[in-house]
Amino acid sequence: MIPKSEIIPAEFYQPYLDLIKEEEIREAIEKNTRQFRKFLKKIPSKKIDHAYAPGKWTIHEVLQHVIDAERVFSYRALRFSRLDPTPLPGFDENTWAIHAGAASRHWDDLLEEFKSLRRSSEYLFHDLTEEQLKFVGEANGRPLNAFTLGFLIPGHAAHHMRILKERYL
Repeated sequence: MIPKSEIIPAEFYQPYLDLIKEEEIREAIEKNTRQFRKFLKKIPSKKIDHAYAPGKWTIHEVLQHVIDAERVFSYRALRFSRLDPTPLPGFDENTWAIHAGAASRHWDDLLEEFKSLRRSSEYLFHDLTEEQLKFVGEANGRPLNAFTLGFLIPGHAAHHMRILKERYL
């Protein structure tokens, strides 16, 4: 097992990483999956299109963002785990949110999409070797590896769950 001290420091992502207390990727992802799905199922339907302030995302849009970001993080982890040194670009989550069409999506479809995507992420990380996890690539101009992304995926979802609890519900 690789110790969490091997996580590549990433200023921007550190608050997400700090939310994950587990020492092992699979355990962190699986625990977050249970917590996040349980939380999402309890959101009242009348709140789904609620934004806590003008110009802020609705709960619908937040879930779409979590899904979009996880797809990006998983893709990055796949590339790095295959020892691909090609630098990967960043993405503008605000531009993506504008063009995602989350408001027209059915809430239950988003819940199912998250469930499927997260299961896919669990499979991706299940059997990665130490070499695959530790290979350092570049994303958005910064060093990153699959090991760090394995904690970032649940950390990002946990961050948005906390925001939803504090500001939306």
